[in-house]
Amino acid sequence: MNNRKTIYLIRHCEAEGQNADAELTANGRKQAVELADFLTDKEIQFILSSTYLRAYDSIKPLAERLHLSVHKEERLIERKLSDKKLDDWLFLLEKTFTNLDIVYEGGESSRQAMERGVAVVKECLLRKETTFAIVTHGNLLSLMWKYFDQAVGFKEWRDLSNPDVFQMNFELDKIIVNRLWRDKT
Repeated sequence: MNNRKTIYLIRHCEAEGQNADAELTANGRKQAVELADFLTDKEIQFILSSTYLRAYDSIKPLAERLHLSVHKEERLIERKLSDKKLDDWLFLLEKTFTNLDIVYEGGESSRQAMERGVAVVKECLLRKETTFAIVTHGNLLSLMWKYFDQAVGFKEWRDLSNPDVFQMNFELDKIIVNRLWRDKT
């Protein structure tokens, strides 16, 4: 493994909904171009995206600009809280940030989602490339971030924007995570 790696962990742009085939809004398409402008000079060499359309379409302008393929990765899809309609879903979601093993009917725990997302990060660290863009969804992104910073919780998830960008620098045994997009806007 190269001793230095950088991963840009990205939340997708504004979308029409939560389904896998939800498209970006008109504003979301504009944001995708702004995201490409923001990331163009970051020397990204490899792009991974959730298989959901809104994630793929969020990074497509950058991929085209850099002449890179977007590698679709099923493990980057959004975390499913439950397959049932939950009227109190926000309260139930908040609980999953303090107890990572809670599983609601038909859903996955925070720990399960975190592990699949972090597995993608760990695989990137073993690749020859040094700079990556990983596009995912808010809940999964916050859980991946939490893996590297235990202080991350429900509040940080609530504060995410569409899009959002975090820079994760890996050097030897040191990991530094900085939120970039909030500072940009």
